[in-house]
Amino acid sequence: MTVRWRRWSLIVLIVALVGLVVASRGLQGPLARAVGWVLVVDDPVSRADVIVVPVWAGAEAAIDAADLVHNGIAGRVAVLPALSTPAEQELSRRGIPFQDETADLVELLHGLGVSTVDVTPNPITGTTSEGDVLPGWCEQQQIHSIVVLSTPDHSRRVRRVLRRAFRGRSTTVAIRSARFSSFDPDRWWDTRDSLRTGIVEVQKLLLDVALHPLS
Repeated sequence: MTVRWRRWSLIVLIVALVGLVVASRGLQGPLARAVGWVLVVDDPVSRADVIVVPVWAGAEAAIDAADLVHNGIAGRVAVLPALSTPAEQELSRRGIPFQDETADLVELLHGLGVSTVDVTPNPITGTTSEGDVLPGWCEQQQIHSIVVLSTPDHSRRVRRVLRRAFRGRSTTVAIRSARFSSFDPDRWWDTRDSLRTGIVEVQKLLLDVALHPLS
């Protein structure tokens, strides 16, 4: 059996296990919690140059970022903007004032008491593009350490992507799971939205492991 075949066999087995977990109430205990916690990482954080908040991480990440600033972990926050939508582009073309998600997040951070908020010049289109954008921006800004905020369900995959992106570079990266997230790895199957999130994130994590087993 080849390494590739063994890898995909393991993925099929894990996907089947996840399906069994969510389909049977009898298994929605320790086994289901273990699946939920597979998605979550929360690195220890120490003094850093910048705290990074992707727009997709939203208010829950903004709260944590502000708390980290107030606790002296860093003095500034950098927001990773999202691509503008077709509707936003059309509103801009028509000269109609509006506030997009990036502006909302910046305003929220200021409201939470963060005085220095930067917006990186290149928008992100997903997790992979964070790995494309952040290393170059950190090098340009001479940033040696960052703390990246994430929703808990997304945090392990974010760490895998950024570990690959920053490999061989001098910048250190810590991943922080937002404390006020609606995703609870101990009860992630209780609501339809959380269940959907958990299943989708497990699938994406498995794909990342299959494509990059040494991350």
